[in-house]
Amino acid sequence: MDSLGPRIKELRLEANLNKAALARRVGVSDVTISYWESGAIKQIGHERLVALAEALGCPLSRLIEGESSGRAKPLYLRSDPPAPWQDPGAGRIEMPFELVPAQEWEGDCFLLTPVPGETFDFIAAGDLVAVAPTEIFRQTGLYLVEREGRHCIRRVSQGPTGELQFQAEESDEVVGYTPDTRLLGKLVARWRAEAL
Repeated sequence: MDSLGPRIKELRLEANLNKAALARRVGVSDVTISYWESGAIKQIGHERLVALAEALGCPLSRLIEGESSGRAKPLYLRSDPPAPWQDPGAGRIEMPFELVPAQEWEGDCFLLTPVPGETFDFIAAGDLVAVAPTEIFRQTGLYLVEREGRHCIRRVSQGPTGELQFQAEESDEVVGYTPDTRLLGKLVARWRAEAL
């Protein structure tokens, strides 16, 4: 996969922008643009990436993944199983480290968005999330969970004795593990639709 820095430069030149013009559109200095392009700054926050994609006039997915013939398209997240990536045509993406610096993650990811008409905690209609399939708890955070035969998003953490704890978005109630609960994937990045 191409690194993000050269892709930013390529897209800037494609948009016929100099560094100063792009910097003004994104709300950073032209030195910051130089650092991003050279790779001197490797961690770019999600809000800046969304602003960068908008300023470059390209979809966020093109900024993240580049332009390749096998480019992954977002998969629909449904409340009914199976997991979206179990479709044989599902395209994987690689998440550049600079997009998920707080995550301790390596491996395949899939871009997901809620199917129109369905709602999920923590992600709204039109939001885009990168989910890494796993049935193993890796670290506290948001996970795609199957519970009582339905998909949901829950904040998952470990209790004092190591037991998994599940929490909905607008609830103080922490629910413990039950035999009908299983982890499907970890959300490693999230982009809000209103920012796109």
